[in-house]
Order: sequence, then structure tokens, then C-alpha cells
Amino acid sequence: MKNIDSISHLQGKSIYLDDLPTMQGTLYCAIYDAPIAHAKIKNLDLSIAEKSEGVVKIFTYKDIKGANQIGGIILDEQLLAEDVVDFCGMPIALIVANTSENARSAAKKIKCEFEALPIITDPREAMQKGKLIIPPRTFKIGNTDDAWTLCEHIFEGKADTNGQEHLYIETQGAYAIPLENESIRIYSSTQGPTAVQRITARVLGIGMHQIEVDVTRLGGGFGGKEDQATTWAIMCALAAQHLKVPVKFSLDRLEDMRMTGKRHPYSSDFKIGLDKNLKIIAYEATFYQNAGAAADLSPAVMERTLFHSTNTYFIPNATCTAYSCKTNLPPNTAFRGFGGPQGMFVIEAAIAKAAAALGIDAYEIQQCNLMKTGDEFLYGQKVESEAIACWEKAVVQFELKKRVEIINNFNKENQLFKKGIALMPICFGISFTKTLMNNARALVHIYSDGTVGISTGAVEMGQGVNTKILQVAAKIFSLNTHKIKINSTNTYRIANTSPSAASATADLNGRATQMACEQLLERLKIVAAEMLNTVSEKIEIINEKIFVENKETEITWEQLILAAFLKRINLSEHAHYATPDIHFDSSKEKGHPFAYHVFGTSIFEVTIDCIRGTYRIDDVRVMHDVGKSMNHLIDRGQCEGGIVQGIGWMTMEEVIYDKNGKLRSNALSTYKVPDIYSVPKVLDVLFHESPTKNLAILNSKAVGEPPIMYGIGAYFALRNAILAFNPKADLAFDAPFTPEKVLLALYAKTKV
Repeated sequence: MKNIDSISHLQGKSIYLDDLPTMQGTLYCAIYDAPIAHAKIKNLDLSIAEKSEGVVKIFTYKDIKGANQIGGIILDEQLLAEDVVDFCGMPIALIVANTSENARSAAKKIKCEFEALPIITDPREAMQKGKLIIPPRTFKIGNTDDAWTLCEHIFEGKADTNGQEHLYIETQGAYAIPLENESIRIYSSTQGPTAVQRITARVLGIGMHQIEVDVTRLGGGFGGKEDQATTWAIMCALAAQHLKVPVKFSLDRLEDMRMTGKRHPYSSDFKIGLDKNLKIIAYEATFYQNAGAAADLSPAVMERTLFHSTNTYFIPNATCTAYSCKTNLPPNTAFRGFGGPQGMFVIEAAIAKAAAALGIDAYEIQQCNLMKTGDEFLYGQKVESEAIACWEKAVVQFELKKRVEIINNFNKENQLFKKGIALMPICFGISFTKTLMNNARALVHIYSDGTVGISTGAVEMGQGVNTKILQVAAKIFSLNTHKIKINSTNTYRIANTSPSAASATADLNGRATQMACEQLLERLKIVAAEMLNTVSEKIEIINEKIFVENKETEITWEQLILAAFLKRINLSEHAHYATPDIHFDSSKEKGHPFAYHVFGTSIFEVTIDCIRGTYRIDDVRVMHDVGKSMNHLIDRGQCEGGIVQGIGWMTMEEVIYDKNGKLRSNALSTYKVPDIYSVPKVLDVLFHESPTKNLAILNSKAVGEPPIMYGIGAYFALRNAILAFNPKADLAFDAPFTPEKVLLALYAKTKV
């Protein structure tokens, strides 16, 4: 089955926020944001701006009726700055005018006097000065202090990963419409409708029941709209509450890049110990997370880093500690992988360093340490592993031995071009790591004509979740998909939703849909049994026909629905699903936090031009664990997109802030993302399907986030190609590996 949105996307008929017809009298917003990263506000002069053409009102924190607080996990972030600004781009004043052009023009006329304060952009400096978002956390298994004596080889090092701009096609935005009884409807480009509802109510000083949030779809999110979409929705709602007219705000690309947080940069230290058989006996890592100026989702992202700090390897003795460091940058936020890739990069760097020192290929160490079913993660959960199966299939299917031989021969024969190869196995846990978030609801209506409407808490943002939910209903009812409609995500229809994130959206909302449909089906079978003078256990519905003991009857789906309607049978069902058997005790840092894990192995091949430092990704071949895929097209698309996004993070996407906290990579002319010319020549994704039961919807494992981790393989393939040219180069582990860094590394004698 194809993605149900494909045709409307292709024809330009899909409805996004900016496609909504605006009501008469709609006003538009702009922001006056801090031009300095850390300072006291001495004097804010709005007088000239207030007289500017088309300006209706300029709002400051003094106009907020509720709490000037938009923090989610920690209440540490103001909607509009009061006395101090903490990052460049922090909103200070909200300008509302008759056009967006007039609002933006007025924003430029605002004058503000600041008293500069010290600026911190480095997480290690923040940690040294005690600037932490939360206290540090440590996950451990075994005893590393004692285990070092058992190690034949011990290596230490440092590994850094930079941020990443979300660069969703649709920028942040919202449209707020005041309704009767002081209620407000918000159309928001958000992954978290309930978060928008909850925090808007807090800021406006009203109840959540007065805020309706509606989302048809997003033009991409990647985590950047999980928490940070809330700000812009509240801005519109605040103005609509005061002015009693509709208010809209859509950021332009430069505003979006300047004022929103990115993937968290990390600076990390590692120590790894192996025995003579290449088994990893001990591992220690310390992570310094650059959280930015406020918590946002940093505590949860940091936690996910710890969960995935040993990737797909069984290590009997491991101690991993993480610090969430407060700096004067925009608050960093969720990004596909949610801290997991940052943790995985460090263990892969440790393995690469050990392999180089021992004169072997890193994949020899990787293979020796893959998790087996029953092995324990450092957080206490025992694994149901597909790691070895994926690895062995990849090695055989993609002829690893032959590829290594070809690359070695090429490197012997070529001086100015060198090739590199690297394997990247992954393991990613599926569930929100906060147990309470693992629940969802679905509302299913069967209408009297036999058509079906479904509402869930899932937000469609290009990942195909609506298609999968529709497939669930079509399978259970054995109904033509054209008779099923997935409605917009709306907080009045489905309340208290978790955000569409953590690769759990299809599992949670699909399961709730499955439960609702199965309950309706049981009612319908009872009606059919009465009509056919039999028992419900003998009834089946197949392709919209009613069968009794495998024999087709003359009763159709439509006739059955009409009969149920005339009998006053409830043709609506609201089901609630909560993932069973998951738990985590943060006081002990132990538990069973994940419903299941996704595994896989990728093989990367690259070629470097050793004169210019330019390179190409030749081949990426992947064996990916899908359980039993319910939609190969969507799952393959998610894999391919995630892999290329991961390659971008590891090779070319370089977020640059200067020492004053100003974003320098602030436009598409200075921030490079993969285009059609930079994707791999060959991108071959094969699915490893396993009959092992899991808690995924219809046994089809989540596929949104895990593939981005494969991109880490690009970094280490480039590193291996550089070492083929300059074996004595002492290379730092510093991602992304841009062409500039590659060129320097090719001729390096010391760390670059």
C-alpha cells in the first residue's frame, strides 16, 4: 500500500498551515529578539515602533495574564524576556500588525539598551563553572574500577559531535482564532498538540478545556517541533486573547534558524579496555551535553544518550556519566535519534582508536562484542537481540570480504585517491524513556453508510503514520481503504496525547486503533450472528462480505452496518493503549524502559580525492531489522531518508556559533545539507524480518529514528580512507568530517 498522502503531495493539494484560508481581520506577528547572547535589559523603547505603519499592539511580558513560563520538563524558560536575555534570538517583544511585512518593519525600530554579561558557549566551561541544567546522572553495570586490571589493552580519548539544524521544509508557525466563551482554536505546526494546549493555557491563565489545538500535518519535524513549536503558538494565542481577532505567525527561514535550538552538540571523554581476544571488558564515558540556555528537552535527551552509550555491544563493566551544561545558546532540543547518536559515536570512536592502535580493522572488535539474546544493558534490561543475525546477513549478502579486498587493492594502486570502508551496527530502544508517556487513544466512528472515521493523537509529518493507522483499520474490518478517513489530530477529540516522537507514534496510536476496531468488530459479529441465526464465533468479514464458517452469505458490510444502526448498537469506540511491562527507576538507574529494540548493520564505502580533500559516498548497504514490515515502501523511505540525514550530520552539516553566541551558519548559503549530488551512488536497504514477537503494531518495528545512526559509518569510512593515505596521522574524533577537515587531516602529523 502506498502512502495515502502521496498523490495530494505531488499535486500540491495537501493542506499545511500556510494553506489554511485566513479569516477576515487576521493580524500578523513578528518578534523583536535579543541581538546579544547574555545581558541585562536596561531600557526597552517601543515608542517609534508603536507608531509604525499597520502596528496594532506590541506585547511584552507585562501583558501576560498567566505565567510567563514555557518550560516543559523544568520551569526555566520565559516566553518573553523580563530582565535578562540568555541567548541571541530570545524573544523580548511581540509585534502585531495588519501585515507580516509591517510587523517585521516595526520590529527593526525597537530600541533596547543592554548591560553585557559573561557569555558561555562551551559545555566543558559551563560544567567547570557549575552551570548545569540538572545534576549529573550515571548508568553503570559491573565494576570498572576492578575490571581495568583484567584488560590487555586500554585506550583513552576524546570525541566531539556538533549540532544539526532541523531544516524542516515548513518553518515554525501557528494560527490562533478566538472563539466564544474566551476559548481559542490554534492551528499549530507541532509534533506535540497537548504540549501546546497545556502551556498555552498556563501562559494565558485559562483552562486547557478552553484551548483547542488542531494539526492536519507538518512539513517535516525531526524533533524540532516537539517542544519548540509551542512558543509560536502561544505568541498567536496571547495576541488573539487580548485583541479578540485571529492572529497568525509563520517564521521565515532565517528567523527559524536564528531563534530555534538544534541537535545537542556533545564533547565527551572515553576509556576502553579489551582482553587479548578483543572482548571489551571495561568502558567508561563522560558526556558534556551543550543544552543551551534553558532545559527544553535536554534532560530527556541526555538520558537517552546514557541508554545508548554502549550501542549494540555487550560490555560487562561500564560506567557512563552525563552532564547537561547550560550555555548562552538557543535551547537545544529533540532531533531524530534524541541523544542516542551522540552516545553511539563515542563508543564507535573508542573502538576505532583501539583498532588503529592494535593494527586491526574496527569491525573485528565490533563483531566480537555484538549483543546476544539474554545479554544485559547497563540500565538493567535484558535484550531480545537481532544484532548478530543482521551483522552476519550483511557480511554475506553484501560480500564484505570481497569489498575489503577490492578496496585494499585500489589503495595500493592509487596514490591520489583513497577508499575507505566501515561497518556501523546499531541498536535503538523503542519507547518514550519516561514510562508515563507511553500511552495513546483512538476514536473510531463507523458511520451509518459503512464509512469509517478515525481520530488519534498521531501527527502526520511525512513519516506515513496515517497510512499505517489506516492499514490497521482496513485489515481488521477487511474494508476497502477508500472507505476509511484519518482525521486531523485535535485535542478536543483525543486528549492528553504524547508527542509524535521517539519512533513510538505508530506503535502507540496504531495499537489504540487496533483495540477500538476489534471491539467494534466483536459487536458487529454479534449483530451478524443474529441476522444469520448462528453464533458470533462463526462469523467472519472478508472483503466487505459476511461469511459463516468460511461460506459467503448475501449480507454485505453496508447492510450489516445499517442493521446495527437500526438496532441502536454503538458504532463508535474510544480505546486506550498503554505499553505493558515497561518501567524504569531513575533512583537506581535500572529497569526495563523499552518495549523492544531495533537492530541493523550498515557497510559504508567512500572515496577521497587526496589533493582537494573532497570525497564521495560510493556505497551504503544496510541490513535493517524490521520485525515484520507492514509497509515496505514507507519503511524503506524512512530508512533512506534517515541514512542520508545521518550522513549529513557526520560529514557536512556544521553548526557554527561564534564566541559571542551568534549563529554564523545562519542561512542555506552558509549551512550545507545533503542534496541529490551528495547522496550515495548506491543506497541498498534490505530488511531482516524475524518471527520473534514484539510489542510493535502488527509486529512491524518502528523505523523513524534508528536509521539515522547508520550515518555514523560515513565518518569512520572517511577516517579509514585518510589513514590509508597518511597512516601516521593523529586524528581527533571531531564530527562533522567536512571537506576542509578532511584536507587538513590528509596532511596532518598532529591532531586536527
